[in-house]
Amino acid sequence: MFVFNLKVNGKKLFKIFLILLSIITIILFILSVYNIFKTIYSDNSLNNIEKENITVNDYIMQSEVSEISSKNYTNVLKQIHENIDSYIGRKISFTGYIYKIDALKQNQFVLARNMIINSASQSVIVGFLCEYDNIDTFKELSWIHVTGVIEKGSLDGDDIPILKITDIKETNKPKDEFVYPPDDTYIPTSVLY
Repeated sequence: MFVFNLKVNGKKLFKIFLILLSIITIILFILSVYNIFKTIYSDNSLNNIEKENITVNDYIMQSEVSEISSKNYTNVLKQIHENIDSYIGRKISFTGYIYKIDALKQNQFVLARNMIINSASQSVIVGFLCEYDNIDTFKELSWIHVTGVIEKGSLDGDDIPILKITDIKETNKPKDEFVYPPDDTYIPTSVLY
């Protein structure tokens, strides 16, 4: 039979416990700070790369049919509205819902998305004016995916891009149904009135 005589010094045990707890806390703090800076650095570098190397114009001009996503939707919309002549004849494809306005022709509709304009999640409808002869076969506010060719048109005396639909199909509401203002320079006109 073995007998062990073990003496425990409470002060030393407390100091060791306190030191280990401090080391663990410091390591967790360092890892947290590292992750924060890593995220900030990678987001900024990605944004800078996108802004420096890939403009909206390059994005639309680089392929036969440009797929517009929720992330670049308003930037593309703004760029095309401001430079219609540069985009005539280009094909774009995107998803939105059918929004009809009384002032439009029978075959016209807005392929719309809701754009968040402030932190209270207020939104406005934005979108491309589209033309499709059989649009009445789809219900208003139903979600569709379209492909079309950009043409120059007129609405209330202003030149605007009109998307002539070449392919249309009904789809489900996307997970990212909202879009956000283009860059930091957007000023919502509804606030001015």
